[in-house]
Amino acid sequence: MVTKTILPSRRLLDVGGTFIKCDDGRQVSVSSAGSRDSIMASLRKAVGPLEGLESVGVAIPGPFDFRTGTFLMKHKFAAVYGERFSDLTGLPESVDIRYHHDVNVVLRGIVKKLGLEDKNVALVTLGTGLGFALALKGEVLYNPMGSPARNLWNLPMDGGVLEDAVSGRGITVAYARQTGDALQSAYSIARRAYGGHPVAIQVYRHVGELLGQALKVQAEELSLEKIFMGGQISKSLSLMIEPLQEALPGVEILPSPEGAVFDGLASLFESK
Repeated sequence: MVTKTILPSRRLLDVGGTFIKCDDGRQVSVSSAGSRDSIMASLRKAVGPLEGLESVGVAIPGPFDFRTGTFLMKHKFAAVYGERFSDLTGLPESVDIRYHHDVNVVLRGIVKKLGLEDKNVALVTLGTGLGFALALKGEVLYNPMGSPARNLWNLPMDGGVLEDAVSGRGITVAYARQTGDALQSAYSIARRAYGGHPVAIQVYRHVGELLGQALKVQAEELSLEKIFMGGQISKSLSLMIEPLQEALPGVEILPSPEGAVFDGLASLFESK
């Protein structure tokens, strides 16, 4: 007897610049700098079979038209600028698609997952860039485009912006400036720091100091009680936690819980 596979009626996707993470555990490679055809192929693979599909939740960075599902990014996914996610993936109009800014939806998931509806909390994502989202009394704050209401990445610093230093590239540049070694990644520098390399330790500590100074202003103004740290660089939070905590006394600094993005996406379908 042949057993027919029952496909899930809902798919939840976290679209990044290198991978698309799926709620079924798959990670689909994608090149955000690739051609239209390669991006479309990755999106379609992530969506999977259309048979029996009723709804899709999509977490994606901005700029993006979260109402129509249109790509508006020029720094990544440039090859599909102005095109709709549903057209690229071949999703029929009968499928209910909900789009949400990736940082906002993770914070939404954290609030729901940890029962923080009465708390003032924030999420910082550290990776190739610097993301920031806020929730006051459990309500995530948005700008008119659906992106986070406030930013940290573009705060002026040393003739540039904060993201130039507080990001993966900022770590590699700072390490290269002091050692002459420009071949190390943020990950390898973190490994060196854990191994006791003094320059690597100092570089990560300085990132914590800079981020702490920026967050202190937000924490004091908004009475933040908890700040969650997400993104690849935040996996090395222990290298930055001391200066962060010094700048933010009374604020609990925590790693973002696993799977919060999918909790946030799932919650988009609960209120309607």
